[in-house]
Amino acid sequence: MTKVKQNVLVAGANGTTGRIVINLLVKSETYRPIAMVRKQDQKEYFEKENVTTVLADLEEDLSDAVKNAHKVIFAAGSKGKNVLGVDQEGAKRLIDAAKDERAGKFVILSAMGADDPSRNKDLQAYLEAKKNADDYLCASGLDYSIVRPGHLTDEDGSGKIQLEKRFENSGKISRADVAKTLVDVLEDGVMQNQFFEILAGDMSIEKAVRTV
Repeated sequence: MTKVKQNVLVAGANGTTGRIVINLLVKSETYRPIAMVRKQDQKEYFEKENVTTVLADLEEDLSDAVKNAHKVIFAAGSKGKNVLGVDQEGAKRLIDAAKDERAGKFVILSAMGADDPSRNKDLQAYLEAKKNADDYLCASGLDYSIVRPGHLTDEDGSGKIQLEKRFENSGKISRADVAKTLVDVLEDGVMQNQFFEILAGDMSIEKAVRTV
């Protein structure tokens, strides 16, 4: 009997991390990706790859984007250009739409230090936007996982991380390992309704997210 795959809407699918997430979901036996993109040429790129795609803007109505989505990964970001409109309010808008659609789980890509933005003056506005989005998700009633990585690199993934509620030190982690973590915590009951920080480490991602 063929297993019915769960549809996972990926906001920020065209970003560097988002594309890795999409590729992981394409290979998954459990999930099927829906790439959420903002531009027609991005839509055409994913459709050529046989990935279901929806055209939507995080600053607009998102009710159509979440239709048929069983779960959601928010991996979008404005790269500092519009932290309020995209990183904060865009996330909130998608959370509301997912809640209306009764999505099963919402996984959000946050940032290390989002629990206390005042600790990092250089990134304070960005981290405050992330914190506000995270807090909104926690209060939404949706099941969630909030993933807070350290500084993102474009190095190859190792498949291994270290995971803590909160690190005292800062550090780095590859986008590939962040993407794999986002996909791994989609599973019901894994890091359920929790937030956590991740850095490059020596424990397999599968084990780290299931060792609490």
